[in-house]
Amino acid sequence: MLQTVVIEQVNSIEPYLDEMSDMLIQIVDAGASIGFLPPLEYKEAVAYWEQVLQPATLLYVAKINDVIAGTIQLHLCTKPNGDHRAEVAKLMVHLDYRRHGIARLLMEHVEQQARLAQRILLVLDTRDGDPSNRLYQSLGYSQAGQIPNYAKSGTSSLDATNLYYKNLV
Repeated sequence: MLQTVVIEQVNSIEPYLDEMSDMLIQIVDAGASIGFLPPLEYKEAVAYWEQVLQPATLLYVAKINDVIAGTIQLHLCTKPNGDHRAEVAKLMVHLDYRRHGIARLLMEHVEQQARLAQRILLVLDTRDGDPSNRLYQSLGYSQAGQIPNYAKSGTSSLDATNLYYKNLV
C-alpha cells in the first residue's frame, strides 16, 4: 500500500452522501453484486445511503487523502438469541483504489469493531466466483454453503451466493 488509509466510523451520512453515491454507482455499473442492478440512478443511490444508518448498523469509510476509497458495514444482530453475532455487509472499494489492500484493512477493522461490540461470530455472503471469495478465505472465513440462483445479475442471469462465517474466539 502506497498511501496512508484512515478508517472512520460514519455517524452522519450528509458529509459523505455525494461521494458515496457516486462510488456506489460506479461499483454497480462495473458489475458488483451488492443488491443493485445497473444502470444505477443517482437518486436510487442517494436513497440507499440515506437509510443505511440505523441503531444496529455501523458504517465505516476508508479514506486516502480525505477521499473515500472504500466502505463497509457491520450489522449487529438485535435478536435475543443472536446478540453474539453480526453480519458483514456492503464491502466496497472504489474502482480507483482496488488492489491496494483496502478491502483487507476494512475487513480487519470491522472484525476489531465486532469484538469491541462483544460479537464472536461474523457472517457474510458473496457471489460465487467473485474475487472477494479469495479475500474472505484468506482472512479465515469458512464457507458454510452455497445458495444457487440467489441474485440476479445485470445480464439477468441468476448467480449463486456463498455463505461464510468466522468465529472470533
